[in-house]
Amino acid sequence: MVYIKRRSSDSKDGMFRKFTRMFIDENIVDEVRKKQFYKKPSLQKKDDIKERIRLRAKRRRYMSKSFTRFK
Repeated sequence: MVYIKRRSSDSKDGMFRKFTRMFIDENIVDEVRKKQFYKKPSLQKKDDIKERIRLRAKRRRYMSKSFTRFK
């Protein structure tokens, strides 16, 4: 849940920007999209595995670039 307290120096536009920034940082939109449709546990498990593989490859690419810089 996103709560914002208004200060005397805050304008309406500033409050709206602060709210949207916090809303995005909390990943509320992503959570709602995930829960919008039911996903079978087996499909959820497959998606989790794919995500882990993708992150592992991304880390591997980053590490290979950082090691080549120091050679």
